[in-house]
Amino acid sequence: MHIVDRRLNPGGKSLANRQRFLRRVKDMAQRAVRESAREKDIKDLGKDGRVAVPLDGVREPRFSRQPGTGLHDHILPGNKTYVEGDRIERPPSGGGGKGSGEGGEGSENSEDAFRFVLTREEFLELFLEDLELPDLAKRRLSVVETEGLRRAGYTVSGSPANLALTRTLRNSMSRRIALKRPKPDEVAALEAQIAATPSSDPGLPDLLLALAALRERTKRIPYVDPIDLRYRRFEAYPRPVAQAVMFCLMDVSGSMTEHMKDLAKRFYILLHIFLTRRYRHVEIVFIRHTDKATEVDEETFFGSRETGGTLVSSALVEMKRVISERYDPNDWNIYAAQASDGDNVSSDGPTSTELLRAHILPACQHFAYLEVGDENGPRAGFVEHRTTLWRTYEGLAKSGGAIAMRKVNHRRDIYPVFRELFGRKDARAEAEA
Repeated sequence: MHIVDRRLNPGGKSLANRQRFLRRVKDMAQRAVRESAREKDIKDLGKDGRVAVPLDGVREPRFSRQPGTGLHDHILPGNKTYVEGDRIERPPSGGGGKGSGEGGEGSENSEDAFRFVLTREEFLELFLEDLELPDLAKRRLSVVETEGLRRAGYTVSGSPANLALTRTLRNSMSRRIALKRPKPDEVAALEAQIAATPSSDPGLPDLLLALAALRERTKRIPYVDPIDLRYRRFEAYPRPVAQAVMFCLMDVSGSMTEHMKDLAKRFYILLHIFLTRRYRHVEIVFIRHTDKATEVDEETFFGSRETGGTLVSSALVEMKRVISERYDPNDWNIYAAQASDGDNVSSDGPTSTELLRAHILPACQHFAYLEVGDENGPRAGFVEHRTTLWRTYEGLAKSGGAIAMRKVNHRRDIYPVFRELFGRKDARAEAEA
């Protein structure tokens, strides 16, 4: 079978050549994307990105002779040392000289890297593939919707409050006209004629019979019949909420290493990508805490260093304040992700539990707790030691609290954990089965 690719190329570019080039430099581009992800802001990660790869990775392969082997004939003008038939000793290194040309050692740092721009889809594909993301798995994410009501015509039954008077009277009039129900004016005119007719008139009995027939017909054909009633009908439909807010909570005490912060940032990046693909407008709120919590910008959230104890309830109190002031749960989908190494003051456990149960969890669509560990520690899911914060949240989850908890130690575990937390229920059930 012969297949011809007739897709239109982007303006000024060759799609086939671009795909071939990306396949060649895939490994180097992935390393460049990883380095770029560390420097980029979370909001800028999904945009087009410029990456650089070494020039050695884009050179075309070619065949050439190895100068240190085989027999070669040379013409050396101005030679005063060798005559025909002399043998020249092979260089001790077994290769050619060490010049400072393009292939020599002197050129290693003299050449600029090759830079090119990745589209948003290409950048995310390389970034997510680094997290061992299966093909199309990033689309299997749950979509949060609310139910709305909309008009859907009329129905013959319903609540009296939904009675459609105009449509009911229209049906009544149509039925009365079709059945020829006597009009009140006709009955009144006949009654006036009978009143004006003398009792000795021989036509009076006929008039009385006609009046009785009109009244009987009026009784048999009511003004409003139950079949005339019409009620406004409403039906429920899924209405996606068009905006979401993402709360990022992180412990920044001295026990949180740079490796732990890098794991937390990668998790937040995935969560932000998920939300931006599901909602039109996404806002991010960064809350960092030691024994005191403050709302900060992203640069301060990941870069600033602080020392002090750990009091998780301070971050929950700050989150509660921000929600009450700026984000009404009726208008916003609220997501929260907390990253910590698990340290917390033991006496703070009941306070944190009450804040989550009474205020935070009822307002959130999803609350995820990610416990990050040392890179040399055991893999996620096999940690035997339970930290103070883990025991606190575990008790809340067992009592029915809507909180998801996972542990992660390595970068390769970030996406599997994310998929467990945010996958569809049917896909999650299949994975567990």
